[in-house]
Amino acid sequence: MKILVTNDDGIFADGLIALVKELKNIAEVVVVAPDRELSAMGTTVSLHQPVRARKATPVADGVESYAVEGTPADCVILALGKLVKDEIDLVFSGINRGANLGDDVLISGTVGAALQGSLHGLPALAISAGWGDSFYFDDAAKFAALLAKRVDSGVIPADICLNVNLPNLPREEITGVKITCPARYSHTDIIEERYNNGRQYYWFIRKRVNKAVDDNTDTWAMERGNISISPLLTSHANKPLSPLPDSLCPELFNEFKQI
Repeated sequence: MKILVTNDDGIFADGLIALVKELKNIAEVVVVAPDRELSAMGTTVSLHQPVRARKATPVADGVESYAVEGTPADCVILALGKLVKDEIDLVFSGINRGANLGDDVLISGTVGAALQGSLHGLPALAISAGWGDSFYFDDAAKFAALLAKRVDSGVIPADICLNVNLPNLPREEITGVKITCPARYSHTDIIEERYNNGRQYYWFIRKRVNKAVDDNTDTWAMERGNISISPLLTSHANKPLSPLPDSLCPELFNEFKQI
C-alpha cells in the first residue's frame, strides 16, 4: 500500500510528522504538503497563478517529501498528476491542529485536500485532533493507522471520503467511536470593521455556536468523548454512499484501546 499524506498546517507541522511516522510502519508513504500554513482554504485550486514544488527535507527517515507553494488541494492534484511516480492507494490529510466539525468541512483545507483525493477516485481521509492546551497527535496517528489497514483490507469501501475527528483526550479516556454526519451549525461569523492608516477594511472572526446539537452528529459525538467518523459526499451524481459496516466502530475502538 502506498499512502499520500498532505495537510493544511504546513509540511513540518507536528500533526503531519506524527501521522507519517506511524503510517510508515505499515505502508510506503510520500508527503506532498504546503510549504506554510494554509488553513481555511477549502477545496481552492490555483488556476490563475503558478504552483511551485521542491524536494524537502524528509519529514521522517526515508519518506519522499515535497513542499508546495500552493493550496492543500493543489498538493493532491500535483502529487497524483506529476510528482509521485507510482500509483497511490490512499490519501490522508492531517493530522489537523483542531477539530473540523459541522460547517468546518466547507472551508477546511484539511478536508478540502481529502475531498480532492476522493474526486480523483481514491479512498481519502481527513483526520483532526480536537483543540486543547496540548494535542494527542500520537494517539490520533495510531487511530489513523487502524483506518488505513481497514481501507487496505477492503473493510472501509474504496469509494469513500471520511472526515475523522478525535476529542482532546488521552486514549484511555476516549469513550467510543461513532459514525456521524456533520452538524448543521457549528459557527457564527462576526465581521469587524477596522481601519489602517485611514483605510477601511473588514476582519472576519469565526466563533463556535454554543447550542444543543442533533444526536449522531460529529459535534454531538465529540462532546461525549467519542471519535467521530463522518462519510462525506463528493459527487453530485445520484449515487448512494457505500455503507460502513456496523462492526467497524466497536472493532476500531477495542483495538485502539489495546494499542
